[in-house]
Amino acid sequence: MIITHHKGEFIRISFGDMTLAFNPISKQSHIAPTRFGADIAFVSYNHPDCNGISEVSRDGKEQFVVDGPGEYEIKGVFVKGFASKSTYGDASINTIYTVRLEDMNILFLGALGDVKASATITEDMDSVDIVCIPIGGEGVLEPSQAHSLAVAFEAKVVIPIHYDGMGAKDSLKHFLKEWGAEDVKPIEKLTIKRKDLEGKNGEVVVLKS
Repeated sequence: MIITHHKGEFIRISFGDMTLAFNPISKQSHIAPTRFGADIAFVSYNHPDCNGISEVSRDGKEQFVVDGPGEYEIKGVFVKGFASKSTYGDASINTIYTVRLEDMNILFLGALGDVKASATITEDMDSVDIVCIPIGGEGVLEPSQAHSLAVAFEAKVVIPIHYDGMGAKDSLKHFLKEWGAEDVKPIEKLTIKRKDLEGKNGEVVVLKS
């Protein structure tokens, strides 16, 4: 599995010949979108920074769109969506997604602003292997809140999102300080397999965007 970050909350996950896009940026956003073809596109929040479905509808791929709560099985990818709250922009309903693929559990929190999001969201997951968590404040989680929630979920790998040009100044710096991880350097991509998760507990990975 290869994970990359394309600014804002936009996360791309590739495995085999399958590509997933989480909260792709639209042309209406002030953030420049990245364009590619995705097999599955996830939208957690109806906002131009997160709902650019057309930007990932390329390459002749037949695309499946997941844009709200519910249970889904798409081409061997198992998904559950849970309604939550956010005050980023004008919208209010944010969908938290749990995704299982390649024997790993991914938790994508999107534009979550609810510090009381329940850990029972992951009750049917044996572990939270990777969490993508917003840290920018101003409608989504503040850095300290994001830290506390990631700890509550007992995530093995933590990927911060929603901080570059979307939230409060220096939110990434503050988030890394909360973790005692000021020395973490951004990387271009995270290439990871199930066996690579052994022994990890709250490892922060910052992806270049």
